[in-house]
Amino acid sequence: MAHRRASIKKIRVDRRRYQVNLRTKSELKTVLRKLTEAFSTKDAAKVKAVAQLVYSKLDKAVKKGILHDNTASRRKSRIQLRLNKLKA
Repeated sequence: MAHRRASIKKIRVDRRRYQVNLRTKSELKTVLRKLTEAFSTKDAAKVKAVAQLVYSKLDKAVKKGILHDNTASRRKSRIQLRLNKLKA
């Protein structure tokens, strides 16, 4: 157990940040599952709408420092490739 006040506060803050990060990651995974379901229906309009939501969640996660920028870019790129195949 930490002894100093600063250490105790740091533990409290870390716990709060962990919960926020966990919530954000969970929301992102949920939206990605919805996108997978949309791809299985092969409805391009629905997929595009859900993809926009995914892009937004990815960008917000990067902005908050939860995901690395390149990770989000890679995921967005792969989504776009699948969307392009679906349209063709």
